[in-house]
Amino acid sequence: MAIEGQKAISGTDYLVNKKRDERKTGDGVMGKDDFMKLLIAQLQNQDPTNPMKDNEFIAQMAQFSALEQTMNLSKSFDKFAEAQNQSQLIQYNSFAGKEVRWHKLKIDDNGNAVVDVDGKPVVDEGTNRIVSVKYDNGSVTFIMDDGKELTPGNISEVMSGSGGTNSLVEASMLIGKFVGYMDGEEEKQGKVVSVANKDGKLQYILEDGTRIEGKKFTSISEKEETTE
Repeated sequence: MAIEGQKAISGTDYLVNKKRDERKTGDGVMGKDDFMKLLIAQLQNQDPTNPMKDNEFIAQMAQFSALEQTMNLSKSFDKFAEAQNQSQLIQYNSFAGKEVRWHKLKIDDNGNAVVDVDGKPVVDEGTNRIVSVKYDNGSVTFIMDDGKELTPGNISEVMSGSGGTNSLVEASMLIGKFVGYMDGEEEKQGKVVSVANKDGKLQYILEDGTRIEGKKFTSISEKEETTE
């Protein structure tokens, strides 16, 4: 029964205004295994009377080869980036025990930069010895012998010591130093007694025989840190 003042909905109006069902898709990334499965399915279901031409098959195999090379290149780049990051951490590790010249903007009690009468920022400078290195979410902090905390950008000059000729030599500079590292949810500490290069990765051997990679370090110091 039609209600007065209301228009009946036609079939056309219903189709126009009906909410479309959303199409569910995957993550949008097609790997080489997916490509090969698709190619095999295409070969299995092709018309025997009209099989795929050689040039079409060669073209698809070329696409598969290009996809595989791209994925391998991506993996190689990730390994290279990890190696570069580890090498950089090793260089920071070698700063422990070094005397450095530093600079830092002077900050007031409110956290604002102090400026002189000309409106230029005031820069504090000094010389201290780095006693430990801490890592937090990829950032590096140097702890000075007076308790001051500085970043690599604050270091103007390394006044004593020099770097090694390669990564293994640089890593050996940590022998005798105490390192903090994460073992699951627990933070532990140990003394480095030797270093090794296994399968292209540097490992630090502690007094208790534990082997860890430099990327797991949370701190480096010349003396054992005591916990209260």
